[in-house]
Amino acid sequence: MNIAWTLLVAAATSVVTTLAVGVLVAPRMEARKKRIGEVHTARDTFGSHMLRIISTCHQLQAIQPPADDDPNWTPVLRERLAGERARWWHQIDDSTRWMIDNVVTYAGSWPVRRLIKLPITYAGHARMVVLSEREENTKLELLLQLTVPIQRQYFGWPWSRVRHLVADHRAFEATVARLDGEDSAP
Repeated sequence: MNIAWTLLVAAATSVVTTLAVGVLVAPRMEARKKRIGEVHTARDTFGSHMLRIISTCHQLQAIQPPADDDPNWTPVLRERLAGERARWWHQIDDSTRWMIDNVVTYAGSWPVRRLIKLPITYAGHARMVVLSEREENTKLELLLQLTVPIQRQYFGWPWSRVRHLVADHRAFEATVARLDGEDSAP
């Protein structure tokens, strides 16, 4: 009787524990797993958009429209290049739009206040540069000055992050100060 009672109590305890874990703990763990996955996906997408901005800015700087009097360029080729450049600008526009729209998802996921503030500042300033009426070359220059330091600090190789930590923060802050000064000018 004593052994039967011990086995019955052990079985009941096991069933109650399994049910409690299945009903109370497992759903919370699954929800947490989903949230963490979404945060990491948003971080990866943030990094991808910054790489797209960097590469597209370099493409736009390297492949300039030809001079009007260049005989090697036909009207059709000029039109195709203009269309391609417009498509590249559209990619930059889409990337900055995604970053500003989703900043709360990826920026708030870092553990330190400074690491949260930088992507928020970056996303807002990058979007405003794209929306601004500045000349195209100035926009490209500013986007690179904003994006390269942040991309390197969040997604660069660890030794690159450490090596460029102070310089990246100074460069980024100088660009932000320049933009803030321009925006406040009459």
